[in-house]
Amino acid sequence: MSRHSVLCFALSALLLALSSPAAAQQPTKIPRIGYLSASSVAAIASRTDAFRQGLSELGYVEGKNIFIEYRYADGKLDRLAGLAAALVHLGVDVIVTAGPADTRVAKEATTTIPIVMAFDNDPVGSGFVTSLAHPGRNITGLSTLAPEVSGKQLELLKEIVPGLSRLAILATSTEPGDAQALKEIELAAGAFGVKLQYLDILVLKDIELAFQAARRGRTDAVLVLSSPVFFAQRTRLVGLAAKSRLPAAYTRPEYIESGGLMYYGTNYSDLFRRAATYVDKILKGTKPADLPIEQATKFELIINLKTAKQIGLTIPPNVLARADRVIK
Repeated sequence: MSRHSVLCFALSALLLALSSPAAAQQPTKIPRIGYLSASSVAAIASRTDAFRQGLSELGYVEGKNIFIEYRYADGKLDRLAGLAAALVHLGVDVIVTAGPADTRVAKEATTTIPIVMAFDNDPVGSGFVTSLAHPGRNITGLSTLAPEVSGKQLELLKEIVPGLSRLAILATSTEPGDAQALKEIELAAGAFGVKLQYLDILVLKDIELAFQAARRGRTDAVLVLSSPVFFAQRTRLVGLAAKSRLPAAYTRPEYIESGGLMYYGTNYSDLFRRAATYVDKILKGTKPADLPIEQATKFELIINLKTAKQIGLTIPPNVLARADRVIK
């Protein structure tokens, strides 16, 4: 066979191989993300949008090069475990959890699928990670652990409530992260000469009893710490505060949107946007155990003027000027 014939034969064989189904380029697998929330679609819409924005900034287009499986419990916590199990059954590549309760059920549902916490009050105290620097398991993400915020909340209450001398603290003693927050509140209370009344709320019926106790204690204002018991009943809780004509500060912006007076704390939309960077790194091969937990870096002040008027409170102009958002 001539050299020319050999070359022609080799070229024909190569073209045949390239055109065969076996050698054809295999379709790229599109990553599938599970998004788990105890809340409703509407309740955390701004946070979900921020997560999508974060993905978009990283080049992900939903439905094109990434799929997201959304699962919402609509405030019914007993549904969460089933929703988490469904995401595991689907074989998603990553589960993004929208809060501590979501992370807990996801942790129970899988030890292999990476879990990205959009936020948690105290990931170490919750038992989700070994440490902030070295998570050590299949869970990583962001933390709102910033106990000094609680002292700032008391300081703001002192500014807007004339003669504040008694403050009721509504908390759930089993909630991780509250112990450190309480230490900061106690330090601030000592500096401002404010007496504290601690009211422990473990079940729903305790909420109304707590406000009755606050009124009996002649409290001037209320500081509501983080608790899934409170969050699920936030409309009822802010209603009781208004009925008692008690100025109240809260640990989530959703309380203010539900009629609460004041929020100072983490900018949650920023955390959800940053959660997308964790998803991106994990999809590119980084293990969750090797991704340090990041803490909140952006904070915001939100004031509801409608509620202030309802309870007969005038917000000082210098406080309003510092607000990131005012609801009128």
